[in-house]
Amino acid sequence: MSETRTEISSLGEFGLINHLTRNFETKQASTVVSVGDDAAVIDHFGKQTVITTDLLIEGVHFDLMYTPLKHLGYKSVIVNLSDIYAMNATPTHITMSIGISNRFSVEAIDEFYEGVYAACERYNVDLAGGDTSASQKGFIISVTAIGEVAPGKFVKRSTANKGDLICVSGDLGGAFLGLTLLEREKKIFLESPQVQPDLENEDYIVGRLLKPEARKDIIDFLEDRGVVPTAMMDVSDGISSEILHICRQSGLGCKIYEEKLPIAEDARKAAFKFGLDATVCALNGGEDYELIFTMSQDDYDKITINEEISVIGYMTDEEEGCKFLSKGGNTFNITAQGWNAFGK
Repeated sequence: MSETRTEISSLGEFGLINHLTRNFETKQASTVVSVGDDAAVIDHFGKQTVITTDLLIEGVHFDLMYTPLKHLGYKSVIVNLSDIYAMNATPTHITMSIGISNRFSVEAIDEFYEGVYAACERYNVDLAGGDTSASQKGFIISVTAIGEVAPGKFVKRSTANKGDLICVSGDLGGAFLGLTLLEREKKIFLESPQVQPDLENEDYIVGRLLKPEARKDIIDFLEDRGVVPTAMMDVSDGISSEILHICRQSGLGCKIYEEKLPIAEDARKAAFKFGLDATVCALNGGEDYELIFTMSQDDYDKITINEEISVIGYMTDEEEGCKFLSKGGNTFNITAQGWNAFGK
């Protein structure tokens, strides 16, 4: 970030919007009118429209003590795109609204928007509008993502079938372990400011928290292989929470196997160092932004070549409940212990 500080008040609201969007060029043919008017105009040429919104609040969803503003801008886009992909749709546009206090300079917001634009560029998404407002304290971010999907091809949480395989992309628990590390280092710094943070060899778990990616590659792969998931969600609150959503809304039970959970070796090492159980982190840690989906057993051979997809269990009758089978052969009820926005 530049050492120069320009007060936002020197630009005003519309001056700030013009400043932040001055270099943005649209990419989507469906963008008829973009930023700069009263509203955006989007023509999806007969496809169905998918819309999602997320709110990120300083002190609740992120901590600026260890979150770089550019990373925050990137992540604020990714968490919304992930929801669009979880509907088996393609994101095309976002709107970005922010509330900022006077402790932020124009240069600081520029840095945030560098991350926003980087995410838009990577995922071929247009910034179609938004709003800025003063905030009494803290940084508030609201992003709406808009996507498109062929009629009838969207995938909901409520449409899994008995016997379907339960699959998950990537690996689990890394973001929670990254948060654990950064919160530990924050506590040490506050107690002893002269002590430098110890993040050596922890790039993987820190990156999983601060710079997640949306799994466009998985959606593209499934489409190429002719696989349509029967139900799907993104893993934002912990896989235990997500599978319970799918089970409840589909009226089914499930069995998940501990030995099948994908956990990166770097995450296992970090969990051991922190005295945590890597399996518990994988089940209950949030913000992985992977995809959990169910699919017909008939499609199993179509996905085996993709090492980024793990089959972790299958759907059962509702009466059998939602069960977790440990490596030791014990069976436990799955409980939602992941992120709860209104939990104490």
